[in-house]
Amino acid sequence: MSDDHATDNVTAKRAAPAAFPESVAPIANAAPAPARRTIPIIASGTIGSGTAKLVSMYQKHQTIHPRSVQGWFQNWRWVFVWLTQAVFYGLPWLQIHGRQAMLFDLAARRFYIFGIVLYPQDLVYLTGLLVISALSLFLFTAIAGRLWCGFACPQTVYSEIFLWVEKKIEGDRRLRQKLDAAPWDARKIALRSAKHGAWIAIALWTGYTFVGYFTPIRVLASEAAALTFGPWEWFWVFFYAFATYGNAGFLREQVCKYMCPYARFQSAMFDRDTMIVAYDTGRGEPRGTRARSADLVQANLGHCIDCNLCVEVCPTGIDIRKGLQYECIGCAACVDACNRVMDKMHYPRGLIRFATENGLERHWSRREMLLHVVRPRVLIYTSLLGFITFALGASLWLRAPFRVDVVRDRASLGRVLDDGSLENVYRLQVMNATEASHRFRIGVSGLEGVRVAGLPDVQLEGTQAAWVAVDVRLPPATANDARPGAHPIQFRIQRLADDGTPDATVVEKSTFLVPR
Repeated sequence: MSDDHATDNVTAKRAAPAAFPESVAPIANAAPAPARRTIPIIASGTIGSGTAKLVSMYQKHQTIHPRSVQGWFQNWRWVFVWLTQAVFYGLPWLQIHGRQAMLFDLAARRFYIFGIVLYPQDLVYLTGLLVISALSLFLFTAIAGRLWCGFACPQTVYSEIFLWVEKKIEGDRRLRQKLDAAPWDARKIALRSAKHGAWIAIALWTGYTFVGYFTPIRVLASEAAALTFGPWEWFWVFFYAFATYGNAGFLREQVCKYMCPYARFQSAMFDRDTMIVAYDTGRGEPRGTRARSADLVQANLGHCIDCNLCVEVCPTGIDIRKGLQYECIGCAACVDACNRVMDKMHYPRGLIRFATENGLERHWSRREMLLHVVRPRVLIYTSLLGFITFALGASLWLRAPFRVDVVRDRASLGRVLDDGSLENVYRLQVMNATEASHRFRIGVSGLEGVRVAGLPDVQLEGTQAAWVAVDVRLPPATANDARPGAHPIQFRIQRLADDGTPDATVVEKSTFLVPR
């Protein structure tokens, strides 16, 4: 890029007549502002050298090869890997009541969540689940930082799985770096082909499982064996597989650093009493190498031996010793690595640990830091989460076992029959929200003498919905005295037990139109 292009965004005001080339002169149309001064960006050299060079704003991505680490937190990370994947891959195969336990059947407009059957009209419950998930994330973040990111986020989990495959095939960090730098030969091609083949297999299985939440997975298995997927099934299997392969195999930390919005707004939920992965500067500095038997006081050294292992094991490639950074996902790999070094050096553990900023500055014990967890924002998040969870649970417990929607027949708003009675026609959608067969009886009230004309009981199988045409009639005596216009009425739909007695009732409001 030339200096002429640089003047589009950078205005250089020369301190001396020959300090910079004329191409870096002030913008001609700019209003004079004597108090304003802009500084040119210098890539190398000094201002006095008279040479201005452009700096590229694009930094070439460097592949991060995290080093293997063992420790308490790493073990917990693998516990969550196994737990989350057992749920994700195993749940679609679980059967209940002769059907898939977790199924979002978009074609039939039914959502099956274990013993609960939800219709599109029950979208408020799914919304409530999303709100609970969001508040839980906010609460965990306020208490312990990006705990979700480091241990249970799908991006972290699949990156860990893909990294494990990479380690098994290509070796640990140094071997992978050496393979990256090596020329392409038969061995490199074989290793890379094996790695990407394993990644693609995992990604395809993940895409297949994802679609299995929307199409019965056992049906999907027979379709997969015969390669008879529908066009949308093909699309979503490959789309989700491609996303998994790309995000976990190639993008990895870039998703956490640049693409995930959570990394950007997490600071709004942090404060100085949030537990974060932190380096104890007061204990670790000044850092430097030394013999295990060295006298730290005499050598004027802290406990950090500057081994750089905390950087090598970090999946996002940051140096935790530089302080809190938004790229840190709270995985605590650096904690495990540092603790092993402290053990070898016979120093106390915890040079890098979960701590709060206030705790580090004031040298609080872990108990004192935990006591400061209870603070206003945590109480607010906890109260909201508890209230919404209770309300959602109570609503699910108390909800009617069937739903009814009333729609007026627009083709026939109201008419006078031969006997002088008034008739309005409605369409009622009755939805059986249980998995057992039931009979339903429809009645109406609200006006004197109003009745449903000649409608038998409606029989619905489990999770079945049906539209029922309902004629509502007003006798001539009442019709003659009724004023023209809309009159409120109520439809009363009763679910009948085996002995014919009502065991559940739903009331829906509507209006009865009296013509002029």
